[in-house]
Amino acid sequence: MSTLTWESPRIAPLVLQSLNRFGWRRVGVDTQSEIDGVAVEALVERYGSPLYVTSEQRLRANIRRIRQAFAAHYPKVIHGWSYKTNYNGAVCSILHQEGSWAEVVSRFEYEKARALGVPGEHIVFNGPNKQRPILERAIAEGALIHVDHADELELIETIGGERHERVPVTLRLNFKTGYSEPWSRFGFNLESGAARAAIKRVKASRHLRINGLHCHIGTFILDPRAYGAAVTTLCALAREIEADGSRLRYLDIGGGLPSNNALQGIYLPPEQATPELDEYAEAICSAFLAGTAYRIEQGEQRPALVFESGRAVIDDAQSLITSVVGRKETADGRPAAILDAGLNALFTALWYDHPVRPASPARGEARDTVLYGPLCMNIDVVRRAVQLPPLAVGDRLVIAPVGAYNTTQSMQFIEYRPAVVLIHGDREVSLIRAAEDLEVVCAPERLPAHLAHAVPATAALADAPGAAGD
Repeated sequence: MSTLTWESPRIAPLVLQSLNRFGWRRVGVDTQSEIDGVAVEALVERYGSPLYVTSEQRLRANIRRIRQAFAAHYPKVIHGWSYKTNYNGAVCSILHQEGSWAEVVSRFEYEKARALGVPGEHIVFNGPNKQRPILERAIAEGALIHVDHADELELIETIGGERHERVPVTLRLNFKTGYSEPWSRFGFNLESGAARAAIKRVKASRHLRINGLHCHIGTFILDPRAYGAAVTTLCALAREIEADGSRLRYLDIGGGLPSNNALQGIYLPPEQATPELDEYAEAICSAFLAGTAYRIEQGEQRPALVFESGRAVIDDAQSLITSVVGRKETADGRPAAILDAGLNALFTALWYDHPVRPASPARGEARDTVLYGPLCMNIDVVRRAVQLPPLAVGDRLVIAPVGAYNTTQSMQFIEYRPAVVLIHGDREVSLIRAAEDLEVVCAPERLPAHLAHAVPATAALADAPGAAGD
């Protein structure tokens, strides 16, 4: 017989959350006691809470499904795994085993990809901060360099002159699609003329050669037509560039494909708001095939098509287990729970209403509940409103999907960062990132000699200035 949790009497406004125009409806709450066949409680007992749990089976299934969706329309498609989305070494290695290249945006990510064995020619190097040392290495190793701004283009041209060679470069562009909010921060703007000016400069240089065109129209794009419009624009510009006989090696349409996460501000549930992956693949590839048909008419092959999906690959392949550490009641009478994971481990809670499932059976009727994180920050809210049954200290909650941008954006702020595990094979579990402790967090610090013994003895509280009796 289960023990009920006692709650003190209270006076609160009556909220008829389960009433609609057809009458009463019982609100059920899904529970999740296992992840890939492994008990949530067993995972916490072994690795602690909070805990990120990654499903290798789901990750491999996702990338195979995405790759097949594109390959069904066009065979020369290359997937560049977006490292910034989740650059855990095990995650990256699984995707590289599946044939994905690396798409990186910094020296750190480039060096990590190389350390994992990715050859330079299979690295797509994006980002606005590529300084000379890493650019020199990337050029020497044959990486696909995507130029973000004119100063970077000038630096690459200088390096090419020093090496007495023509460096192949891809220009990142930004423009309006008519179906999505324009992202104008990155790359050369097409409407202003900056893109064509950059193309002209590359063509006139003795130390640069145009290798491809790249765009990234945004993130969590919910209208496949936006990609079709973007591809049409890229193909039209490519044909213009190739009018003199030069040939581009590839066109890169970036990433931004959505997952079935609950984006805040979207009325419909994710299953209805998010188009099927095949719709994106068809919109992209149809526009690509139409826009590059001139190559076939000229008796030549089409260029390769590159895309850099991250969220759609990893998001639903990772969960976060968190535990209730305290309870309270909000000013409006709603129950609230304090968790051991907040924005430090779930930064995307600022943008998504992540689904939350208790790991144990419900003790009573679900109520509108607030979930707070453990940080001393007023904004540390995991969910501002979610239907959950009464919670008790020690209860486990499973939050998923959380695979995109959370382990990479997790913070060493107030709390240690949690461990990450991988479930693989027949319910085997491997630690793929250890939980942090004081030694890990303080390892980069250096204490000057004159501060080594600088902490003075402290007076007793009763003797401190301002104590009672002073």
